[in-house]
Order: sequence, then C-alpha cells, then structure tokens
Amino acid sequence: MSRSAEAVRRVIKAYDVRGLVGEEIDDEFVSEVGAAFARLIRGKATKVVIGHDMRASSPALSAAFGEGVMSQGLDVVAIGLASTDQLYFASGMLDCPGAMFTASHNPAAYNGIKLCRAGAKPVGKDTGLTTISEDVIAGVPAYDGPRGSRTERDVLADYGDFLRTLVDIGGVRPLKVAVDAGNGMAGHTTPAVLGVIPSITVEPLFFELDGTFPNHEANPLDPANLVDLQSFVLETGADIGLAFDGDADRCFVVDEKGQAVSPSAVTALVAARELSREIGATVIHNLITSRAVPELVAERGGTPVRSRVGHSYIKGLMAETGAIFGGEHSAHYYFRDFWGADSGMLAALHVLAALGEQDRPLSDMMADYQRYESSGEINFTVTDAPAIVDDVLSAFGSRVHAIDHLDGVTVDLGDGSWFNLRMSNTEPLLRLNVEARTLEDVQALVDEIGTHIPSETASETKELT
Repeated sequence: MSRSAEAVRRVIKAYDVRGLVGEEIDDEFVSEVGAAFARLIRGKATKVVIGHDMRASSPALSAAFGEGVMSQGLDVVAIGLASTDQLYFASGMLDCPGAMFTASHNPAAYNGIKLCRAGAKPVGKDTGLTTISEDVIAGVPAYDGPRGSRTERDVLADYGDFLRTLVDIGGVRPLKVAVDAGNGMAGHTTPAVLGVIPSITVEPLFFELDGTFPNHEANPLDPANLVDLQSFVLETGADIGLAFDGDADRCFVVDEKGQAVSPSAVTALVAARELSREIGATVIHNLITSRAVPELVAERGGTPVRSRVGHSYIKGLMAETGAIFGGEHSAHYYFRDFWGADSGMLAALHVLAALGEQDRPLSDMMADYQRYESSGEINFTVTDAPAIVDDVLSAFGSRVHAIDHLDGVTVDLGDGSWFNLRMSNTEPLLRLNVEARTLEDVQALVDEIGTHIPSETASETKELT
C-alpha cells in the first residue's frame, strides 16, 4: 500500500489511529506505526503492552504492530482479547506504554489504535501522534541494536479483581443485571468482573464476540441501539440494564422501567459517591453535561471544574487538578484511582453498589440526580455553520443572560435554560444541546433554534445525552 503524507495524516488523527482496513491501514502500515511509537518512547520504556478487540482484523494488525515495536529493540507484552479499559489497567499495572487495537463503535470495516504512555497517560496529537505521523511519512529509521522479545500475559482476572477493590460491592442486596454487550468486548469482561459477585445475577444479551455487529451497532449513544436492552430489561424483570460500546470503555444505564438514564445523572451519582470518601475533592465535567452535575458537586462539598468536550481535555484536567473523578455526556467516566483513565465497567460497579445499598428501584434513586430535562445531542449537517451560529446569537439578543466560548458557544438564558452550539472538527456538522426545567421548554428552544437552520442544507440526527 503506497501512502501519501495526506493519507497518513488522515488515518493518524488527533486522538488515535483509525481507518478502513485494507484501504487505509494494513499490516505494513501498523508495523511502521509500531516502530515509530517505539522510537517515541525509547529511553523511557523497555516494553509495550498490546491488546485487541474482537474484530476479524485485530489479531493480525496487533501482531504486526508488535513486530514494529520489537524491530526497534523494545519488548512486547501481548494480553490478547481486551476491552480498552482492560488495556489501560495493564498499562497502569505494568507501568509501561500500551496500544489497544479497536475502532470502538465504528463499523466492522474499520480498525484503529489507541495509544498510551506508561500509567495509561493518553497519546494525542500534541503528545506524540504528530511525531509518529511524521516518522511514518519519512520512513522509520532502522534500529541497529538487539531485537525485542514477545511474551503473552492474561490480565483479565487481575483486571476484574482490581476493579472490585475500588468499589465495595460485598454487602449489596441481590440484583438482576441485564447486560447488552453489543457483540463487543463487554461479552469478554462482564463475566470476569460482575459474574463472580454472589449477589449479582447477570442476564446476558449479545455476549458473542462478533466484530460484524450482527444485532445492532455497538454505539449506545444512539437511542436506537438501546431498544433491545430496554425490551430485555422488561422481559427479564431486571433491576437495571447496562449497555456497552464495542471496546467497552463506555457504559449506558437503563432503569427497571426500560427507560434510559442520562449519563449526566450517572456522573452526578458517581461524583457524590467519590466525594463521600474525599470531601472537597475536584470533579471534572464537560460543558454539555447537565447543570445538575456542578450543582450537586458543590452541594456535596466538592469543587466542580468545567472542561471542553473530549477525553484529552478531561484527562489533562484530571492530571492538572488531581480530580478524583470526571464524567462526560457521552458516558465516558474517568477515575483518579484508575490512573485518570476512563472505565465504563468501574462506573457500572458504582451504580450497582449505590442501587444495592438501598431498597428503592433505580428509577426512584436516579430521580435524586435528575433536576433538568435535556434534548440529547442533535447533529445538523450544514454548509455554513459559523453563519448559522451568528444568526442564532443575533436572534436571542437581549434574552442572553451569559455567554462563553469554551467549546463552541454556550448561551445561558438565566431561567434554568441554556444551549450549546459547537462545530465538529472532522465533519460538516453543527451540534446542538439544550437543557431546561421541563421537556416543553426544551422542545420550544430546539424548535426556535431550528428555525435558523436552513432546511435545504440541514439534516438532523439525535444522540442520547
């Protein structure tokens, strides 16, 4: 496969490596990326831990990456099938850099690599990916030292044991837990983490590892992909439903009535639990989580810190502030005790512990953390997003109570209502999030803003927040 500089930069993105297998990435390419990654970390590390998801292309690609690493004199520890947070665990436990082969919730034809330094510290555009990209474009220089070696290590049980040390789950009442793995890596990790807890009965849905995703996309952010779990919860009489994405680093929650629970409410719940053991700690939330999150954090004696959307910003602030916890609208949850990395399974353990420590059903318990109504994230495909944003701001005029530009534009209307408009960095999309005190107020704002988006250029999709 011949590759231009443009083609390499298109695949080595701001936060990870991702592309179409056979067209944009192949064994030769990922071997070069592995060699470039080894050059980047040589002198600071002697080995790299590598894991992969269930996609058909993942074993061969991860092996080719390992060949590139070893060609540069570093050793490889191969952990085989893993969730992304299992790879982060291995990076933290072994104190070495890591590479996870996954394309998360993308279709089967895609694959990619999530890279981290020792202790699960992320590698992004400004922390190594640009250097890797330029090395691959120029051609990675050969290494004249001894070749590295490869060992295999199974860390799944260690991963499960470690997570259970972070959440006291021993005294919870019996719970029936429906889990939709979406044919992704939660089918591999759930039995090792939840299946060994005596008080928990796991009701499995789509646990067969299948990178073609035959039942639905492994992207629970889209409400359409929660429908099977919602029905399954009602069918099995489960106390709670959990849905994971393809690489199982995100977790979505469904209550006993089959209703989706907002990730903002989950963020508030986990924040309250973490603050109960460290009063005054910092909690990170991104700017489109519910305003209930910073309110509840402050009420519990914590310090809320607002972040731009995106894991690199959250993880950076986690390290900078020493925050105990961070949460995003997309159901990424970050824990100081997990090397500042995100783990959907650890968030799930917190929700299960909270539910099992009291007698109320999940719907009642989560009502304590749900103060506002939201639109979810609505994506509009547009041709001139900046002009539309300007038009919206002009139309609201004197009704604007406060405004900021941390990530796109966030408009506070001063009555408990706010909205955020931000442009995608990679697609011609304008993303809208609205929050208000009632669903009627939310819909009214969505409708009003929608009148400023030209119908001939706009198409709308909605994702759960």
